[in-house]
Amino acid sequence: MIDLLLKNKIALVTGANHGIGSAVAKALAKQGVKVFITYLKIENDRTKDLDLLYKERRSSSADKTPEEIRKDGGTADAFEVDLSDIKAIPVLFDKAEEIFGPVEILVNNAAYCDPDTFDPQVSAKETLTGLISSTISAEKYEKHFAVNAKASALMMEEFARRHKNRNARWGRVINVSTDWAECFPTSISYGASKAAMESYSRSAAVELGKYGITVNIVAPGPIQTGWMSKKVEELQTKHCPLGRIGQPEDVADVIVFLASEQAHWLTGQRLFVGGGNRVI
Repeated sequence: MIDLLLKNKIALVTGANHGIGSAVAKALAKQGVKVFITYLKIENDRTKDLDLLYKERRSSSADKTPEEIRKDGGTADAFEVDLSDIKAIPVLFDKAEEIFGPVEILVNNAAYCDPDTFDPQVSAKETLTGLISSTISAEKYEKHFAVNAKASALMMEEFARRHKNRNARWGRVINVSTDWAECFPTSISYGASKAAMESYSRSAAVELGKYGITVNIVAPGPIQTGWMSKKVEELQTKHCPLGRIGQPEDVADVIVFLASEQAHWLTGQRLFVGGGNRVI
């Protein structure tokens, strides 16, 4: 068995009350990482009425994830925060340090998505994600970039500054994007904001390498976190070379690898994690 050399490292994982973030927190905890997770309860979203499970997960607190981690013998705590409020970012790091110590692994997973489009014909129609897409607006633009680009960038800045101030020499940043970042019809602001985050990530990899920090991007394909109907799941399965829909744990495994010592020579990379979804 390979030792990933992560025991007693401290990780901050954003957006971890369900889905990929929760799976990442649990996977890191199994490697002995002390995990501090953030979440924001989404009380109102635009999913279809039948997606009750997905709505329930998005509106839940993060208590369940740390409870499950502790039950398995791991160490975890949670804090609710709205990352679009930039004043909350240093508070978040302060909380993590107060409970566990300095953050050594940062996973920027939290995201905002409210599908939009340039096409008036697509507007107000249901998309493949089960969400209703409406035409782009200044408000939609601001909300997407506030969380997906600005918050991710400022989280990296906070992480790097604290890392340098304590003269640390080991750090990991993993940013969660989408495999449609370059072009995402019917979710144009989501895709564009993720593309901006990817650009920030590559610059950070170049600039922070001298401090022993690696920065990498994970770009998931379709992952079943509760939003896919049976129809969408069957359609996406047909396009996956590995013959099934992705699960949150599939993405979590790759993020754990990028956090590991074995990934020490990887930085500035984007890994597509979709069972070959980008191949065809």
